[in-house]
Amino acid sequence: MRRRMLLAGAAGVTAAVVAPGPASATTDPAGRRLLLVGANPGVSLFAGDELTAYASVWVVRWSEYGAGRAIVLWHDGTVRVMTTDRDLGYWLSQHFTRNFPEVAGVPWPEPEVQRANVDVGLDLATGLDARARDVRVRMTGVLQRRTFSTDDFDLGGTAHSLSLVLAPMNTARITIGGRALPGEVQLGGTPERPSSSAFLAEAEVWRV
Repeated sequence: MRRRMLLAGAAGVTAAVVAPGPASATTDPAGRRLLLVGANPGVSLFAGDELTAYASVWVVRWSEYGAGRAIVLWHDGTVRVMTTDRDLGYWLSQHFTRNFPEVAGVPWPEPEVQRANVDVGLDLATGLDARARDVRVRMTGVLQRRTFSTDDFDLGGTAHSLSLVLAPMNTARITIGGRALPGEVQLGGTPERPSSSAFLAEAEVWRV
């Protein structure tokens, strides 16, 4: 999962992607162009070792596809993208989220992209409350705050540079129409360096 990559400082997924836009990366990280600036909390829920649901919340302050917000939800073999801008939401889903290690190996059909108001309350002191249409993603209990950076985050076979502030979270829920999706957050790591399948990712910068 991506949280293990964030802990270890190395990327761990290669997947095909069909998405509008970005050209291949330069091999010199210093010469890579700015792709996105924003925040991208994520939560994976599990029943045992089986992934039951994954939500990727996006607050894009600037990108090559403009600014906006989105919730990308994988559940029961389907993908929904609720977004303030359809082109931005599709790009976030297909260029980024579907290539994250959290969803490696799960079916990723063509997403259902829905125009929506996306309200995101993100606080590194308290957690996350994000809503769009009938979907709500909540996280509470900040376990730690730390920085992370890499020049070798693989997205669709292309190395990207990524830097962010990471905050693993103690608890999280994903609800649809008020009904909680099945599964629990997985916690791990050590008291000095905790990990979680739910985390805030703020001050996030992608370059390619």
